[in-house]
Amino acid sequence: YQRGVDLIITDHHDLPATLPAASAVVNPKLLPAGHPLSTLPGVGVAYKLAEALLSDASQHLDLVALGIVADVAVQTGDARYLLQRGLARLRATERLGLQAMLQLADVNPAWLHEEHIGFELGPRLNALGRLGDANLAVEFFTTADAQRAQVLATMLEGLNAERRRLTDQIFQGALAQIERDPALLEHAALVLAHPSWPAGVIGIVASRLAERFHRPVVLLAAPPGQLARGSARSVEGCNISQAIAAHRDLLAGFGGHPMAAGLSIDPERIPEFRRKLSRSVAAQLGAAAVEPSLPIDGYLPLADLSLDLAADLERLAPFGPGNPRLVLVSPNHILVNESTIGRTREHRRLTVEDELGARQPVLWWQGAGWPLPEGRFDLAYTARASTWRGQRQVQIEWVDARPVPGAPIVVQAAWPAIVDHRRALQPLAVLSQMRSQPGAQVWAEGEAGRELAGQDRSELAPADTLLIWTIPPGRSELQTVLNQVKPKEIILFADDPGMDQLDAFLARLAGLVKRALHTEAGQVSVARLAAATAQRAAGVRLGLRWLAARGHIRIEAEEGDALRLAASAEPSSADLPAVTAQLRALLAETAAFRRYFAQADADVLLG
Repeated sequence: YQRGVDLIITDHHDLPATLPAASAVVNPKLLPAGHPLSTLPGVGVAYKLAEALLSDASQHLDLVALGIVADVAVQTGDARYLLQRGLARLRATERLGLQAMLQLADVNPAWLHEEHIGFELGPRLNALGRLGDANLAVEFFTTADAQRAQVLATMLEGLNAERRRLTDQIFQGALAQIERDPALLEHAALVLAHPSWPAGVIGIVASRLAERFHRPVVLLAAPPGQLARGSARSVEGCNISQAIAAHRDLLAGFGGHPMAAGLSIDPERIPEFRRKLSRSVAAQLGAAAVEPSLPIDGYLPLADLSLDLAADLERLAPFGPGNPRLVLVSPNHILVNESTIGRTREHRRLTVEDELGARQPVLWWQGAGWPLPEGRFDLAYTARASTWRGQRQVQIEWVDARPVPGAPIVVQAAWPAIVDHRRALQPLAVLSQMRSQPGAQVWAEGEAGRELAGQDRSELAPADTLLIWTIPPGRSELQTVLNQVKPKEIILFADDPGMDQLDAFLARLAGLVKRALHTEAGQVSVARLAAATAQRAAGVRLGLRWLAARGHIRIEAEEGDALRLAASAEPSSADLPAVTAQLRALLAETAAFRRYFAQADADVLLG
């Protein structure tokens, strides 16, 4: 197992810089190509060692599954086999910490798959090491105290909210760098650095940028007077560790595996490293480094997709690097409608219609804020069998779209002018002057919406000038309004509605619900309640669940945005701790975004 020990060292790809270069990179001669153990990440090597030392190591396979997916390991050979076994173990995990986390993340263990690890569990666990004390993970995984498990899982929810805020800031800052210097995209590898980026979360952003720009990405935290520490994420066809290792003479330390790596470097050598790394990446990728393409596995109209076929495709799971999902194409669609969904409204639910008039729902993960196709388009998608409210159904997931030949070319409008009055000494006086401009609308919500006679998000219409008075609750809501109004000029203010404390929000929501019970026969709109509380729709839904758990109301019917409520005196205290924890985490995330909105550079904020 000496070979395995060496591999464990290389797996800490987000924490390099202390190991000598000779021992901090995988030796390609260690195991021959195609060896079943060659793709094992550190967690897999540790399990193999435990397997040799323990009479029954299988009780730890749930942790192995978490590590393989979270570490973006290539899923071939033993890595894939252990992941398959680990997922089965994870669905029935006896670890109280994981049980509490699954409950807070609203994941049904019976239908858990690798994407739940990648998008729900992994980020929460990573947040502990990135922003807190990673030693608590041992207690989280081993505690036999259900109450302590709930406390730790709730702590992870809060850290994950902060992690999302930081990654969003870094992502927007990286996009701003590229906008200022488009020549950065002329390199086969995207290498960016900033002195104030926190090193603990830049790897997450590197993954998002690699997906967006179809090339390997290296992000570097470069505080003044210190070595720059970086995280790299790759794309299919490029062994990023090998590409980085080719330039070890420029580095203070490095390590990783084909899809992810870490490194440290003198900041003055970053430009030279960018040039040389890009040459190595280009040599590996060939033409793909210049012309990114999407491999298609077949053409299948959405109308021909059945639950049985989707279930058959699931037999190829788990999916990930080395075993990607089948990408199919359905031709000639138009977009009928779209809405944002998710706790932070970062996803999209679309309805598409084919040339025969058949309509299908499509999910676009992380799709909020991206441009939508206009006119007819061919849809690239993946499909899986999923469970929604206990019912098995086909879930179609957006991958990409291309215009049907002959469709009109859409020219993006110029970005609007920005006027920043967030630090005005007399903002009300400035608002009074600015709102008198012809074609101006004031976006104000909560109490301010009523006091200033402004418009909430549902009342805004296309206009030349948009005055943003109330700080939006999240980036998705902001982007939705900008797409809705399409202003030529944006005037920024920064009024905090004071709705991000649990007691204040619940008091306001309870008052609105009480009025609806008396005057509207309990009929409420989630969107209207969200505007009246200056919150996200997800927060309103959790708030209503909280009121129901306390026995104040009963949710009698729900259809999309519309709910029918009734008074109740039957509390459901069993649900209260979990709902309270989820609501606190969501409100903390909203508060973090409002703080960011109040101080971030305007071009980055709206870019």
